[in-house]
Amino acid sequence: MRLGARMVPFGGWLMPVQYTSIVDEHQTVRNAVGIFDISHMGQFIVSGDGARDWLNTMLTNNVAKLDVGQGQYSFLLNDNGGVIDDLIIYRIGETKFLLVVNASKIEEDFAWLQRHLREERSSDYPASCQVTNRSADFGGVAIQGPR
Repeated sequence: MRLGARMVPFGGWLMPVQYTSIVDEHQTVRNAVGIFDISHMGQFIVSGDGARDWLNTMLTNNVAKLDVGQGQYSFLLNDNGGVIDDLIIYRIGETKFLLVVNASKIEEDFAWLQRHLREERSSDYPASCQVTNRSADFGGVAIQGPR
């Protein structure tokens, strides 16, 4: 606030969305560096045997192509192939993945994933495959720009 932040409510958070002009901030990120607090976003851990294969039924991209430490942009789809949310998925272990979802969709996304895992567990995915909402446990910072 002391630096002139324009604050707006979003997803239950009060967020600084702008400090100077939109054009100035855009140019700074494109030509230098910008830092963004993304602590408001949701974080889910999907882990266990079958996690990779199960995520491939829920998301648009092939998570099997991710090496440990890599991430990719993807979409969480509904039963008709429509988009529920966009997200970033990171492979943080051989059988462990981190999904970073939008703040306004945390509860909906988590409920969707839990329901589908529960329904599909008996037929295709072992009991060790689980999804955990860790949103309250993590903060986050995005650093963007060429410098």
